[in-house]
Amino acid sequence: QVQLVESGGGLVQPGGSLRLSCAASGSIFSIASMGWYRQAPGKERELVAAFTSGGIKNYANSVKGRFTISRDNAKNTVDLQMNSLKPEDTAVYYCNVIAGSGLYWGQGTQVTVSS
Repeated sequence: QVQLVESGGGLVQPGGSLRLSCAASGSIFSIASMGWYRQAPGKERELVAAFTSGGIKNYANSVKGRFTISRDNAKNTVDLQMNSLKPEDTAVYYCNVIAGSGLYWGQGTQVTVSS
């Protein structure tokens, strides 16, 4: 059984920062990609940032220059440092892993940017 455990969401004022963490555990092998998606109310889930199978970082245009994704291959973790947060960043953020053993999603963590 594979688990993706997310942490780090919360409420922050505009201009603030948050760091999201995701740890993958269980029978997971041949990880090809790890990343973060988000879904705002009434909108479709969208890519925020991810490592491609080639190890290249891919960012949504709306977060370039503000968010940074990092990964620890030994620990199967992926983090998302979010700076200069805006109200439009408010959403549920989901960790995503694509592996040889399957496609996995975390349970989601709420990020709310509001004054």
